Amino acid sequence: MKNAWLIGLLALASCAQSDTMRTSSNEMVVSTRAAPICGGMGAAKVAQRVAAIETLKAGYDRYVILGADRYNDVRTVQMPGQYNTFGTATTYGGMTSINATTTYTPGPTFVAGGHHQSLRVRMFREGEPGANNALSARAALGPEWERAVKNGVSHCGD
Repeated sequence: MKNAWLIGLLALASCAQSDTMRTSSNEMVVSTRAAPICGGMGAAKVAQRVAAIETLKAGYDRYVILGADRYNDVRTVQMPGQYNTFGTATTYGGMTSINATTTYTPGPTFVAGGHHQSLRVRMFREGEPGANNALSARAALGPEWERAVKNGVSHCGD
């Protein structure tokens, strides 16, 4: 049980990665991949935080999500197992009798793949046309927004 807890903690240590690509001076695409444990909502949460961080890094204050796409390729994989045969041979009166039992032990199962989220984002400065309907990047990151901009997002629990 202790090992399962430790493995889960290590999985959350860095379970998400994001890339951004600027498509114009005020637009970008955010692509995020999150570990299976994060789920689709975890990937979306990471992508939105990255959009807010990148908005501030680019010198803008607000952003609008123009489009979103997501998919997952999460699957379980069963590794090969092994067969073990145990038996006894008994000889009586010139005849040999064999009694054997074969058991199969399956290999370990693990979860592979991830949840993927893509956002198309337009950024605004305060006072620009359209900024009044845009989300505040600072508000999206919360009161510790400066630390979030400095450290980035590496897991779905950020």
